[in-house]
Amino acid sequence: MKKVNTKEFKKNSGEGGQLDEFVDSVLRPETWDDYIGQKKIKKGLKVMLGAAKKRNESSDHLLFYGQPGLGKTTLASLVAKEMKANLRIVSAPTLSRIGDLAAILSNLEEGEVFFIDEAHRISRPIEELLYSALDNGKIGLMVGKGPSARQIFLDLPPFTLVAATTRVNLISSPLRSRFGAIFRFDYYEKAEIEEIIGRSAEILKIKIEPEAVVLIGRAARFTPRTANRLLKRARDVAQMKDEKIIKKETVLETFEMLEIDEMGLEAHDRKLLETMIKKFNGRPAGINALSAALGEEKGVIEEVYEPYLIKIGFLHRTSSGRVATEEARRWLLIKSFI
Repeated sequence: MKKVNTKEFKKNSGEGGQLDEFVDSVLRPETWDDYIGQKKIKKGLKVMLGAAKKRNESSDHLLFYGQPGLGKTTLASLVAKEMKANLRIVSAPTLSRIGDLAAILSNLEEGEVFFIDEAHRISRPIEELLYSALDNGKIGLMVGKGPSARQIFLDLPPFTLVAATTRVNLISSPLRSRFGAIFRFDYYEKAEIEEIIGRSAEILKIKIEPEAVVLIGRAARFTPRTANRLLKRARDVAQMKDEKIIKKETVLETFEMLEIDEMGLEAHDRKLLETMIKKFNGRPAGINALSAALGEEKGVIEEVYEPYLIKIGFLHRTSSGRVATEEARRWLLIKSFI
C-alpha cells in the first residue's frame, strides 16, 4: 500500500488548491493490483501489453472512453509503467496549431506513451497530422511560404498513442479506425467504490466507520473521483470538529455543506428533475426545451446531468423526449424538494 510522504504532505498542506492536487496524486493507483474495478479492460490490456513486450515492440494505439472520473488517465499511466516508458500528457484543446503537435511528436522517445485527453476536441488539421504519424511513423511539414515552400518528412520513433474522451461519438471514423483497441469505461459497482474509499482512507490514515463508508459509496455516483472528493471533504469536517474518526453524522453534515443528498444528487440534478416534474407536468421534454428552461447548454445536460440520472433510474430518454420517472418523484418528495 502506498504511504504518504509526511514531510511533503505538510509542505503542500498550506498551499490552497495545490493540496487537493497533491492528495489526488497520492491516491492514484500505481500498480494493476491497486487499480480497483474495470476488470475487463485490465484483462484486455494485460494481454495486449504482455504480447507487445514479448515482441519487443510498442503497444498498439488505444482509445479510452467513458464518463469523467472513471480512471482513464490513471490507466494510461499504468500502461506506461507496464511498458517501462515515459508518459507524456496533453489536453486536446491545447493543441491549437499543427506546430504544437509536431513539436511533441518529434521529441518523443522510443516506446513513449503519448496521452491525449479530451480527444473529441482534436481539430481537423491536428487529426490529419496524426494520421500519418499513426500509419507511417512520419509527419510531413511545410517549410517556407509561397512558390518556394516545400514539404519535409520527419521520421518518428515507435510510440503508443492513448486517447481519452467522454464523447466517443465525436471522434471521427477515420481516427477511431487507427486505434488497435477501444475500451469503454463503465460506472463502478457499489462494492468497488466502497473498496476504493477504504483504500483511500488507509492511505490518508483516516479512520472511518463502516456506515460512513456505505453512505459515501452510495452518494459517489459510481465514480472513484467523486468518492475520493467526498472522503476528503468529510475528513475536513471531522478535523474541524476535532473528531478522530469519520462517522455517519460527519458524512451527513458534509453532504449538507456540499448541498448533495444521500443519492449523490447535486443542486443542478434536482433542478433538472424538478423542472421536468413541475414545468412539464411529467410529460416528455425535448432537449431544446430543457436547455431553455434551465438556461444550460444542451451539451452540459447530455454529458453532465443525464448519465447518472439515467443510471439510477431517475430519468428516461424516449423518442418523445426526456421523462422524470416515478422513482425520481418519490425521492424528491421524501427529501422535500418538491
